[in-house]
Amino acid sequence: MPFVIPARPEPLTAEPAQTALVVIDMQNGYLSKGGYLDLAGFDVSGSPPVIARAARVLQAARRAGLLVVHAQNGWSESLAEAGPPTSPMWHKSNPLKYMRANPGAQLLIRGTWDHAIVAELTPLPHEPVVHKPRYSAFAGTNLEMLLRAHGITTLVFVGVNTNVCVETAVRDAFHREFFAVMVADATLQAGSQAVFDVSVFNIEKFFGWTSSTDEMVALLDGLATP
Repeated sequence: MPFVIPARPEPLTAEPAQTALVVIDMQNGYLSKGGYLDLAGFDVSGSPPVIARAARVLQAARRAGLLVVHAQNGWSESLAEAGPPTSPMWHKSNPLKYMRANPGAQLLIRGTWDHAIVAELTPLPHEPVVHKPRYSAFAGTNLEMLLRAHGITTLVFVGVNTNVCVETAVRDAFHREFFAVMVADATLQAGSQAVFDVSVFNIEKFFGWTSSTDEMVALLDGLATP
């Protein structure tokens, strides 16, 4: 039975069985004091309310029986996936720059505290976790195959950072013919409010839709089986 997602710039009709929640990079490195983003000089003081809102959407998606996929950004200890100086990632990745400048630091390395997903959004055993070595959850991962296998056509996104990994995933979803909805207040930007506003503008005008935590939770709770 189709349902209507309250979204901007207009409501979006979707099928619950064809809708998935994608949780982007809700990791200590991005959200916690002492994590990568904090060490790189970004303000993470807005993390607690965003974690709480993302957790509300996650719990509502679980109650409604939606497919939930977690994306987790980082590399193996060897940094093989990060690439050498011939890769643009070597030059543009802030955690890689920080580790080169601070030998011994381990940022977003699998198995470390920095790489771990925050406790409030811990994946359940049956929920897929997509390990991604680039900003986009689609780049170098099996995410698209996983979504196609489950017949998914609509994606709901929460996570960090709004203007980097979340927006990049929404853009890539658009180019892969998925309908993408960002729950804007369940995301946190790297930078000022202005960059958050630009991401919202880009998504609403060109790549997808936005909604809010309250709207999304109310909608999903209406789908949940008593």
